[in-house]
Amino acid sequence: MKVLWVEDHQPVCELLAVAADKAARARVPVDLVLATTLMEAENRLRLERFDLVMLDLTLPDSHDGDMTIARVANMGKHRISICSAQPERDTAVETALRCGCNIAPQAVFKAKLPFNRFIQRAESFHDFLLEQMPGADAKRVAA
Repeated sequence: MKVLWVEDHQPVCELLAVAADKAARARVPVDLVLATTLMEAENRLRLERFDLVMLDLTLPDSHDGDMTIARVANMGKHRISICSAQPERDTAVETALRCGCNIAPQAVFKAKLPFNRFIQRAESFHDFLLEQMPGADAKRVAA
């Protein structure tokens, strides 16, 4: 699974990089690419195909969550999942769903993500990412 994680908070990026490294060493099928700005994410989306885009709503070059989602959604057929500490994350997801966006129906509260578990058990990182995709239960049974 190829994932673009758009996150500007440096400590979170460092934890994600370690989790991705552990997943690679454990041969868990996660190819994680990090972007710290919306512009960097758009450049990556122009050049590469991703299955999933994990998206923070507040980025240095975009403070409007709805506009951020719309810009990413218009760049391909990837699934979007909101991972943010912003209180308006659930409202942004509801708006995107009403607009027909391919987005996970539940936003992820970034402050409650178990980064240590993702690092210690690479399979849990993969399972979390699968949960953000449509038909996650069917994929897990088939695997």
